[in-house]
Amino acid sequence: MTLRGGDHRSGKMPAVDALEVLADLCSGDQIVVTNQGSARILPKLRRRPLDFHYNPSTMGGAVPLALGLALAQPQREVLVVSGDGSLLMSLGVLVTVVKAGVTNLAIVLLDNGIYEVTGGQETPATPAVDYCGLARAAGFASACSFQQLADWQARAADALSEPGPRFIRLAVQTAPNDYLRFPTPPMDEQLAQLRRALGAAARS
Repeated sequence: MTLRGGDHRSGKMPAVDALEVLADLCSGDQIVVTNQGSARILPKLRRRPLDFHYNPSTMGGAVPLALGLALAQPQREVLVVSGDGSLLMSLGVLVTVVKAGVTNLAIVLLDNGIYEVTGGQETPATPAVDYCGLARAAGFASACSFQQLADWQARAADALSEPGPRFIRLAVQTAPNDYLRFPTPPMDEQLAQLRRALGAAARS
């Protein structure tokens, strides 16, 4: 795998390569929700009817949306990718996920310490917040953190198969600008594809 962008000596993994690991592991009937930076990166890596890239800017909205899908589709695994800035907008959602009782939901947090798509401002959480500790305190069945790409590549499949709900923090570099400029697929097109895919599964 070729490392894409960023300072490879930073001690964090390239964001694009981190998401490519997810793209390679997601199963055919899994719903994937992205937001903000990841909503621009993942569509450039792959496109599936069950991938929903949730923009324009809805900071804090991706995890609640994924929770709703997990409740409505209990037979499917749902994976949501959130940035740290977005999660900070709605930390209470971690408690809500646990209270809802879902076990088919995984939250993958891309933690780069900045509000990436609004100008690169540092978040107020840098560098002290233990996101996995917050998830455990909220009651998540599993929570783990990855700093290095090789470790994430080696252990991602196991982390995603832990009891749910799952919380996975990935320490990532800032994504390359050419990925962040990539347009999110049209919302009406995505909604139509998602509805068709979910409707076809309900009829089968």
